[in-house]
Amino acid sequence: MPARLIDGRAHARAIREELKLAVARHPNQRPPGITVIQVGDDPASTTYVRGKQKAAEEVGFKSAIEHLHDISQADLGKRIQELANDATIDGILVQMPLPDGLDPDQALEQIPPHKDVDGLHPYNAGRLAQGNPSFIPATPLGVLELLRREQIDPTGQRAVVVGRSRLVGRPLALLLLQNHATVTIAHSHSVDLPSITRTADILVAATGKRGLITGAHVKPGAVVIDVGITRNPETGKLTGGVGPMTVAMLLVNTYRAYRQHLGQV
Repeated sequence: MPARLIDGRAHARAIREELKLAVARHPNQRPPGITVIQVGDDPASTTYVRGKQKAAEEVGFKSAIEHLHDISQADLGKRIQELANDATIDGILVQMPLPDGLDPDQALEQIPPHKDVDGLHPYNAGRLAQGNPSFIPATPLGVLELLRREQIDPTGQRAVVVGRSRLVGRPLALLLLQNHATVTIAHSHSVDLPSITRTADILVAATGKRGLITGAHVKPGAVVIDVGITRNPETGKLTGGVGPMTVAMLLVNTYRAYRQHLGQV
């Protein structure tokens, strides 16, 4: 069977159009609101945050970026609490990485679970682990949505997730398990990685290590999804990843939080 490319950008555009129509069905309500806190001047974070804001505004959300500098942990927590008390804000994100000296776990735990549209609060992570998810991290959710829209059913399939981060690898493995796949988590220290990955009907690379997965790791006919984003050292361009789907599913989570706050779900 010839190889078929999954077009994540096209699926992400479709999701954004669906959200735009959904927001338009609430003409007498306030728009969904999302605020991203960025601390410091990491260039990659700045680009990503602006992309989130643009996508949110295109679908009719009220979006804001709070760009903070030289802030203490206590003051960061105070600002998160102020946003938590703002009834016009449905989703709060703290952009990672934080500068040295700031504890990301403490910041994430100060976001109320019902506004944690990144799905990283321990409460939301625990619900996912128990099989009763509330807000799911956007990248794993995007991978599942790609499979659904491509009519790829994980039921009964062997899935291998290469990567074990709490942002992608672990929650994605749980999602695939909850969708009735037989799941293996591998990583860069797994012994004889190709022998593991070649068992996969669905193979997800989520390590961010360029060149770790090659054709020798993939069995014929397998579905391969590259989550990790790496920079080509020759061209300087970013390759791989499901970035557009990540942003789209972040907006989906925010719209879901919005409807919950309106008492509609």
